[in-house]
Amino acid sequence: MRTVGVKNESTIQEFVLEAFPAAQHLGGLLFLVHLLAYLASIMGNTVIILITWADHRLQTPMYVLLSTFSFCECCFITTVIPKLLSIFLSGRQTIPFPACLTQAFFFLFIGAGIFFLMAVMSLDRYLAICKPLHYASIMNLMVSFLLVFLCYSLSFIFFTGLMLKVSQLSFCGPNIISHFFCDLGSLIHLSCSDTSSVETYFFFVTSFVILLSLIVTITAYSNIVITILRLPSAKERQKAFSTCSSHLIVLSLMYGSCVFIYVKPKQVDRLDSNKEAALVNTVVTPVLNPVIYTLRNKQVHQALRDTLSRVRLQK
Repeated sequence: MRTVGVKNESTIQEFVLEAFPAAQHLGGLLFLVHLLAYLASIMGNTVIILITWADHRLQTPMYVLLSTFSFCECCFITTVIPKLLSIFLSGRQTIPFPACLTQAFFFLFIGAGIFFLMAVMSLDRYLAICKPLHYASIMNLMVSFLLVFLCYSLSFIFFTGLMLKVSQLSFCGPNIISHFFCDLGSLIHLSCSDTSSVETYFFFVTSFVILLSLIVTITAYSNIVITILRLPSAKERQKAFSTCSSHLIVLSLMYGSCVFIYVKPKQVDRLDSNKEAALVNTVVTPVLNPVIYTLRNKQVHQALRDTLSRVRLQK
């Protein structure tokens, strides 16, 4: 541990990430599993982005939001998975304090943006299914781009303020973060300053982001389910419920794990179990999202076939 003297205290210059020391003997296997999951998620989301912008039929608000969501998912997992893979290969990993803060900021900034995006996507589906006659007058490409901008503007404002507060804390004690990335809750716990105001700010900001998004999503899907139940055809109801149920499974995984990690006043209460819950958001759901949201969609399948046909003809 390297230290320098500042105001008669030792200030830590780097931290040690120690994720799963008990499973170090399985490092090679865990590396392979998580690498495959990472590549599958990147490839699936990249296909969605390319197909959306290659086929004019998919350049609608719904698919613009989905492709933005896919791009954010790629960025989100890339902030943490490479470091996790290096931990599986070589054990502990050191990370300088500025890099640690940067990683924590982008993890929260992109993650909060994804939650806001999920709420917007739920509203988009609500309008399309429950208010079809008004959909075209409310949602268009310009509105969808403005909503994406609003999502990340809010996220930037919330978490820039938080990171400025964290950067002013003193770190003079242990420097081992028991996580596979610079988790802010774990980082705050290591500070030798008074962290009560930072913890309160962190709790309220993360709770606001998660619960606001959750309330909007639940409200939207509740109305969608009510509309589906009114469909006259049993076949149409079954098809609609099949799509909704798969969406709700992924949403439940994401919201459930994040509520477990963040919506509690004292982050120190379950720091050890937070690692396993964080794997759900960074490994499991990013692999499922491309399949659930888009790759099962017949319109996307048709666009993919048409694109592949055009590529073959060009050869």
